Amino acid sequence: MTTAEPAGAAQAPDPVDDALAPAAHGVAGHIETRGIDHIPDDERHGHPRELFFVWAGASINYLPIVLGGSLVLLGLNTRQGLAIVLLGNLFWAFNGILAVSGPASGTPSSILTRATYGIRGNRVATLIANWSVCVAYAAINLAMGSLAGHALLDHAGIPVDTATEAAIVGVLALATLLISVYGHATIVRLGPLFTGVLTAVLVMLAVFVVIHARPGHRPADAPHGSDLLVAALMGFAIIASGPLSWGTGADYARYLPAHTSRRAVAAWTTLGGFLPSVALGAVGVLAGTAVDMTDPQVSLKDIVPGWFYPLFLLAIVVGSVANNILTTYSSALALQATGIRVGQWTAVLLDGIAATAITAYALFVTDFLDALDNILELTVVILGPGLAISVADLILRRNHYPGPGLHDETPTSAYWYHRGVNGAGLAAQTLGSAAALLCLNSTMFQGPITELLGGADISAFVGPLVGAGVYTALFRALYPDHLARARHEKRHDAGPAHHTRTARR
Repeated sequence: MTTAEPAGAAQAPDPVDDALAPAAHGVAGHIETRGIDHIPDDERHGHPRELFFVWAGASINYLPIVLGGSLVLLGLNTRQGLAIVLLGNLFWAFNGILAVSGPASGTPSSILTRATYGIRGNRVATLIANWSVCVAYAAINLAMGSLAGHALLDHAGIPVDTATEAAIVGVLALATLLISVYGHATIVRLGPLFTGVLTAVLVMLAVFVVIHARPGHRPADAPHGSDLLVAALMGFAIIASGPLSWGTGADYARYLPAHTSRRAVAAWTTLGGFLPSVALGAVGVLAGTAVDMTDPQVSLKDIVPGWFYPLFLLAIVVGSVANNILTTYSSALALQATGIRVGQWTAVLLDGIAATAITAYALFVTDFLDALDNILELTVVILGPGLAISVADLILRRNHYPGPGLHDETPTSAYWYHRGVNGAGLAAQTLGSAAALLCLNSTMFQGPITELLGGADISAFVGPLVGAGVYTALFRALYPDHLARARHEKRHDAGPAHHTRTARR
């Protein structure tokens, strides 16, 4: 069912948000009162280059170093590891492409997916493929920052017991929540600060790593032939899990003016994640030729000066908070998109509590590295197809996402489809994830196709290809009128706006 797009029901008002309404929207240092609701034109501001620092500040952290070092543990040599780091991080382009829908719609990514899953279908899809993964990654960052905090106190000679460890988790969670509550404008303002501070410390780390690196080092048990292909594909899936965990570019681009250059938005968003991830992944690969990267936080101590090691640990702590600010902000938007009628600040608080609980479980009940592996595997299986479906939808409808229409949750909405569900989107997500699972080689599960291929993990390729292909075919077949109308409206809207587009480069 495809009908007209009247303005519809938006997010229910939050009494605390109403009390905070005098604080200007989009002003750093003021609590953001906007949640998933549409950002009107008179509140749009900024320049796409700001997106580079938003994403760089969140990407300059410890995790890419860990992932790069894991490639050496798989038996890959330096050149092979560096190539995998470069190729796997190309998936940052997905986040850049999806970011262009932010200025076009004035809505976050978790509302834009109403176009791909339907009004009702999106609530379920967002809960499974967006909110849960965001909270899981928030827990990863919180755990890594907490472990570094424990090591920092221990290095300073301060005894660390269970109560102290729990206190560190609480302090880092509180710091993340405070900044996330202040919202978009504060995140944009702090981006260059996080980027500058973390870059300075990690560039010094890179220098020490390069001094001790042995680029010609070949692991004693280096794989050959088909075993090398298996190791390379497994490494590719590990690296790809980083950029595939982000499909929320629109969340931070939605405050830009509607006719901001799409190329600039996509480029700055992509580069902000891609460049730091490649550089730090390369540091991890090189470090793996000098020390055992099974526990990098401990082993890297052997190749850095004593005065620098506390700075390194502090950078891990700060980097985890910087990354978690974006993760928690986006997860709060996703929680609201599931249909839970709360304000942005309440959603941030609820997500912070959930992430803290998972962190406590990972640190005090189970093995953290096992938990990390499980979440990375979940990312490739669920988010890989999901991001590819969103990219396919953007291309099909030529980035036509009317913001007010996306907030119409009634049966007359253009995004109601059949009983509130876009069958093409849910079928593509299900088949794409199933295909990725069949091709997965993980600690939890080895797919039958992987077994036939001698252990080769091709889930990072197959999932997105199946998801995008199935969605494109089914959407064209099931909703041709909807697609034709979207393209017609896009052509109509592009006419009078074309002359202003080049002014926002």
